[in-house]
Amino acid sequence: MWVATKAAIVVAVLFPAQAFGAEEHGLPGASMSLWWALPFAGLLLSIATGPLLFLHVWEHHYGKIAALWGALVVLPLAVAFGVPTATEAVLHALLTEYMSFIILLFALFTISGGILLAGNIHGTPLVNAGLLLVGALLASVIGTTGASMILIRPIIRANDNRRFNAHVVIFFIFLVSNIGGSLTPLGDPPLFVGFLRGVDFFWTTTNLWRETLFVGGVVLGIFLVIDIILH
Repeated sequence: MWVATKAAIVVAVLFPAQAFGAEEHGLPGASMSLWWALPFAGLLLSIATGPLLFLHVWEHHYGKIAALWGALVVLPLAVAFGVPTATEAVLHALLTEYMSFIILLFALFTISGGILLAGNIHGTPLVNAGLLLVGALLASVIGTTGASMILIRPIIRANDNRRFNAHVVIFFIFLVSNIGGSLTPLGDPPLFVGFLRGVDFFWTTTNLWRETLFVGGVVLGIFLVIDIILH
């Protein structure tokens, strides 16, 4: 992440003309097939399975693996649409989308990292469900990153004396770190990129609240049943 950030800063400083020119690119996105998304799917699959299936290789070479998947996009783009168009597309992604996302992430990380919730709470099923509900609601206000950083430590402390508690963190990831961020661009990176591209800030709030409520309610209900059984 930081390598890409440094590269974007260097390009913006050394090549300001190219940086401003990257605001628009000539890729015909509407007519491009889904095959172009395969490297992205491969990158996500590597991130998900690497620490589990080939831990030592992933620890030492995750940067090279990510660069390989990136090359599998950039090189075919250069061949299919020309080097200038591919270059503009890469600069556009780095400077107008990636950098904006990193700045937002850094702000949420800095602010939420300075908040400490203290207290003596016990991880009963209702308490855990309440914490997950609060975290899911906060995720669309201060981002999934901010909500996760603020609440992960209290929920771990609340359940540290329970014999079976791993499922609590798993459902925390589902609800607070993912589902809860569906209602505003602050919640999830793809929504923020959409906002940068002209989508109204409250479009997801007005159009996705039913789906978010349904999915969040089902997952929270499943958690409550499992937590009652394990408690």
